[in-house]
This record gives sequence, C-alpha cells and structure tokens, in this order.
Amino acid sequence: MKKIILCGSQGRMGLAITKLVKKRDDCIIVAGVDKKTGISETFKTFNDITQVNVKADVLIDFSHPTLLSPILDFCTKKTIPAVLCTTGYSSEQEEEILDSSRKTAIFQSENMSLGINLMKIICKQTAKILNKTFDIEIIERHHNKKIDAPSGTALMLANVMSDVEKEEQKYVYNRHNQEKPRTINEIGISCVRGGGIVGDHEVLFAGDNETISFRHVAQSKKIYATGAINAALFLCGKSPRLYNMSDLLK
Repeated sequence: MKKIILCGSQGRMGLAITKLVKKRDDCIIVAGVDKKTGISETFKTFNDITQVNVKADVLIDFSHPTLLSPILDFCTKKTIPAVLCTTGYSSEQEEEILDSSRKTAIFQSENMSLGINLMKIICKQTAKILNKTFDIEIIERHHNKKIDAPSGTALMLANVMSDVEKEEQKYVYNRHNQEKPRTINEIGISCVRGGGIVGDHEVLFAGDNETISFRHVAQSKKIYATGAINAALFLCGKSPRLYNMSDLLK
C-alpha cells in the first residue's frame, strides 16, 4: 500500500482525493498540508510542509503556485516523487520544476482528466491537418471561485496546437479593445467564470464555410481526483525526470 502526502488537503480537490482514497486498498493518505489544520479520520494535517514528519512514497499537490518552492525542496531533499496538479505557474517556476525533476521523479499535468488529454491529442492532430486554413478559438468555463485565468488546461490546448505551426502564434485574450481584423497567426482564448461549473473547455476551428468544435465538460471533480491518484501510484519507484499524462497513458 502506497503512502501519500496530500498538499491542499482541505481544499475542494483535496477533499475529493481523500474521499476516493478511503475507498481504495492500494494507497493511504498519511499526512495533509493545508492552512486549515486538524486531524481527519486517518491522517493529521500540518500547516507547513516542513513540519511533516511521516514517511511517504509520493506527494500530491493541489494547493497554490506560491507553495511550489517549499514543496519541491521537501521532495528533493527526501527523494519523494511529486504529482503537481496546481496550475498558474510562472516561467521561472516551470524552470524550477524541471530542475527538481533531475533529482526526483515529478509528474506534471495542467489537467488530470483522461478525456481532456484525449482532446489534447485530437486538437493537435486537427490543427496540423487544417494548417491555418481555419481560425482557432478556445472557450473555457469554470466556477466563480477559480483564481487563475485563462485556465492551465486552456493554455495547454493552445500550446499543443501552437507547436505544430511553423510561425509563432499570438494568444489573444481581449478582442474588445482591438479594432482590427483577426490575423492568421492568432489563437483566441476566452474565459467564463460563474456558478459551480467544474470545468468546460471548447476548441473551435472556424473555416469559411464550415465549423468544427471539440468540447469536454467535467461533471465532477472526481475525474481529476482519480487521475491524480493514478498518477501518484504510477510515479512510485520511477527514476528522476519530468513525467506527464502521455507517460501514464502509454
């Protein structure tokens, strides 16, 4: 049975992971890290990762980008693999993640859903086939408590489609202040925040006489929690490097 440290244990995703782990017999949460501390039915929660004094096989992080450095420091010093599910990292933090992956195994994905990662593959192939004969727009919708915008998943989709183009693509977030026609090397990204929308991502390919769209709607946070747990179990015992959902799906 694999032992898990859960960062962001009192947040929405942390509670969802805790609920699912209780139903499994292949893993257990041995410690939580969160600003809200306390003792659950099975593990103690610490408000600082440096205070964690229990042994673990892997760490899952669903906390906040500002906590990345202490989490990576903790994992590299103790050689504990880490599954990073938080989004909104800066370019400097991405470099920090890459550097840490040389010391311990790290799994990073902007979205832990199997469906989204299948959509990622489809959108990449579609962008390659259409070869800029269609305009690309991404519309992402989330609940009113989500902090970052655009979502990490929207940027992931934009990046994977941008990578197949020879010319650099420009991400356009606000068209209301642009009084000019759209250019060919643009990917539009629009954000909606409202209610309790778990996660809704749509990629629109707009041609002159036809439109193609791919859409993924998350109906429960359970899909992200399941993905994070499966990634954690996959990462146990892996050699140091940066892993992603493509490795898990092989």
